[in-house]
Amino acid sequence: MNARERLITSLEHREPDRVPFDLGASLITGIHKTAYKNFTDLLNMPEKEVKIFDVVQQISTPSEELLRKIGVDTRNLSPLSSSQWTLNYSEDAEYRYFTDEWGIVWRMPLDNGFYFDMYKNPMAEIDTLEGLANYQFPDPTDDARFVGLRQRALVEHEKGNAIVLSSMSAGIMELGAWLRGFENFFMDLALRPEFTRALLNKVYEIKRQYWEKALNEVGDLIQVVQEADDLGAQNSLLISPKMYRKFIKPLHKDLFEFIHSKTKAKVFIHSCGAVSDLIPDLIDSGVDILNPVQLSARNMDPVKLKQEFGKDIVFWGGGIDTQSILPKGSLTQVREAVKRQIEILAPGGGFVFNTVHNIQPDVPPENLMAMVEALHEFGNY
Repeated sequence: MNARERLITSLEHREPDRVPFDLGASLITGIHKTAYKNFTDLLNMPEKEVKIFDVVQQISTPSEELLRKIGVDTRNLSPLSSSQWTLNYSEDAEYRYFTDEWGIVWRMPLDNGFYFDMYKNPMAEIDTLEGLANYQFPDPTDDARFVGLRQRALVEHEKGNAIVLSSMSAGIMELGAWLRGFENFFMDLALRPEFTRALLNKVYEIKRQYWEKALNEVGDLIQVVQEADDLGAQNSLLISPKMYRKFIKPLHKDLFEFIHSKTKAKVFIHSCGAVSDLIPDLIDSGVDILNPVQLSARNMDPVKLKQEFGKDIVFWGGGIDTQSILPKGSLTQVREAVKRQIEILAPGGGFVFNTVHNIQPDVPPENLMAMVEALHEFGNY
C-alpha cells in the first residue's frame, strides 16, 4: 500500500498493512520548533533554518526528508495568506507582538518564550448587532489564499501521499471566544443569545465560503478536511451539552454536511479535553474523525471510546499521552504506552497514530525516537 491507500483504508474502518502515521499534517498534530530541532539533531539531520508552520504555537514544518525517514503517511495542504493581511511584528522591552487577520493581538515573551499568547480580543467592547455589522471580517474567498493550491495538491497526490487540507481559521465557537474574549463570550451565550447567534452565524458563513472555494480547487485530490473547535477542558466540557446543541451543533451540522457535498474527503475535527459526552453529537453532525483523543482527560478512557464509538468515528491521535509520558517517561514507558494504545485503538482500522496534540518543547528527542520505533514495531496488522 502507498500512504494514501493506507490512510483511506483506515478511514473506512478497515485494516491496512500498518497503522497510518501523522506528524505535521495539521497545526494540531505537529511538533514545536524546539523539539523538532532536538529531534533532527539526534538523527544527524540538522536544518539550517527551521520553517514555521504555525506562528502562534511555534509549530515547525517537518522536512520531506524527515517525514520519509520516519514513515509519515500524511502531508499538509494549507491556504496562503490573504492579500489584505501581512504578518508584521512589533516589540517592546518584554514582548513581541502581531495582529492576525481577525484583529486578534498575540504576544510572546522575548526571553525564553515558547508560544504567542492571546493578548487583546478585538470585539471585547462589541456586543450589539450594529457593532457586529460594522466589524471588518477577513475575506475568505480572496484569490491570494488559493494561489498554487491545486498544483501543490497534485505534487503530493502523484507521490501517493495522503493529503490533509487545513481550514483558514480556528473553529466556530473558538473564534467567538477569541474575538469577544472568553469571559465575555461565555456570558454572551447566557445573556445575549441573539447577538451570539449572529456572531457565530457570521463565522459560519465565512468558513462555508472558504470551504466552497477551497474544495472547488482540490476537493477531488484530498483525503481529509481539517476543522477544529475546542469544546473540552481537562475535567469537563467548556459549555453544557444543552448549550452546545442550542448554539454550536446546528452550525457544525450544516457546515459538515456542506463539506461532504463537495468532496469524498473525511471531516476531521480537533477538540481537546473531556469531550466524550459530545461524541454522539459530533458523529450526528457529520464528523468522521476525532482528534486528539486526550487520554488524560476525564472519561476519555480509550478502551471505552473504542468500544462505544469505534465503528462510527476514526480516532486520529491517542497514540501517546503528551502531558506526562512522552516528556517525562522512560524509554521503556514510552515504548509500552505506544504498544498499549495500538492494541486498543488499531483493531478493525479507524485509527491514525499521532500524539495527543502537538509535541511540546520539553519532549526529549530520545523519547520521540522511542515512540517512532515502537510504532513501527507494533503497528503492523
